[in-house]
Amino acid sequence: MKMLDWLILPLALLATTAQGQTVDPPLLTVAEAIDARIEAAMTTTRAKGLALAVIDDGQIVYITARGVRNPARDPLTTDTVMYGASLTKAVYAYTVMQLVDEGVVDLDRPMAEDLAQPLTDYYSEDLANRYADWRALDPRWRHITHRMSLTHSTGFPNFGFLEPDGKERIHFDPGSRYAYSGDGFILSQFVLEKGRAGLEIGAETQRRVFDRFGMPNSSLIWRPDFANNLADGWDEAGAVEPHDERSKVRAAGSMDTTIADFARFAAGFMRGEGLSPAAREEIVRPQLAITTATQFPSLQVELAPSLRRPDLAAGLGVVTFVGPQGRGFYKGGHNGTTANTWVCVEASGRCVIILSNDVRSEPAFAELVGFVLGETGVPFEWEYGTTPPSPP
Repeated sequence: MKMLDWLILPLALLATTAQGQTVDPPLLTVAEAIDARIEAAMTTTRAKGLALAVIDDGQIVYITARGVRNPARDPLTTDTVMYGASLTKAVYAYTVMQLVDEGVVDLDRPMAEDLAQPLTDYYSEDLANRYADWRALDPRWRHITHRMSLTHSTGFPNFGFLEPDGKERIHFDPGSRYAYSGDGFILSQFVLEKGRAGLEIGAETQRRVFDRFGMPNSSLIWRPDFANNLADGWDEAGAVEPHDERSKVRAAGSMDTTIADFARFAAGFMRGEGLSPAAREEIVRPQLAITTATQFPSLQVELAPSLRRPDLAAGLGVVTFVGPQGRGFYKGGHNGTTANTWVCVEASGRCVIILSNDVRSEPAFAELVGFVLGETGVPFEWEYGTTPPSPP
């Protein structure tokens, strides 16, 4: 693994005089400068743990883990198992696109064609607990495709259990707009597992992603050996929550991983490994305009066209944008004690990955990513915003 030298980030490291004249850069390597920024960010946000990696030209050029992983103050390391949260969706999209390359999946064929019976007939308490309760879906479910699942355009809420009766509903015509839905990904997984393909997504992801890229501490389901070096989490109030030992494979967000492992996946993705050029491009291609002020709540009112950000769109399992450095993509991952992000710029082939076991670290992400990559246009204000405008 090569290490960054200071020339990679000349603009970030140039010092200036009071008159605005540039002077010699400070006597710090880029690695030392990033280290200092991380420490400052953790101090400001009071975050207990944060790990960061930089990808350049398909290689890991910087990686670190700072802080602690649990209340006992055991150190967070680059091999500490952390919750991947919705970064799982990007890994799942990569897995699906391998199946597209192999002719197993057609992104645009209605998933109904791959099921032996109507989706609404698949019900047992076990299936509902593992996937979702599909019984109340209206006939529009028959038009839903894998592409709609991967672009968050199924019409589902984030999760069906949020409905008053806990049953999945379709809130708009599938494919017509973006609204974040974990259960859209769960439907795709369900069809691949219970339909014609007859796959097991945990095993497929293990073989196609974790084994391929040498990710020994990653899985879509809990493994007892993770307990040897495991991160608990801290919430907004600074309270600790033990790591959840997830017992179900969930394409929407059950992945455990480490900063070292996920950096290997990100580097391999930037090298184009495991996918045809067309399949890789499909993941990061702008596919569906994003029309809301913020990502959550997912079923919020759409903005008037004049107020929408025209460069913001759904890719497959990621969000795409265009900024000062051209096209980019990113994926976040979040719960009450987890804050993750993966940001890449296509032209330069550079990425930043941040995994944190303390949700209080999120306000520092924009500054940290900007320090490493420069101004990219990544839509953090949309990702983390919470207050949508009133309907017009």
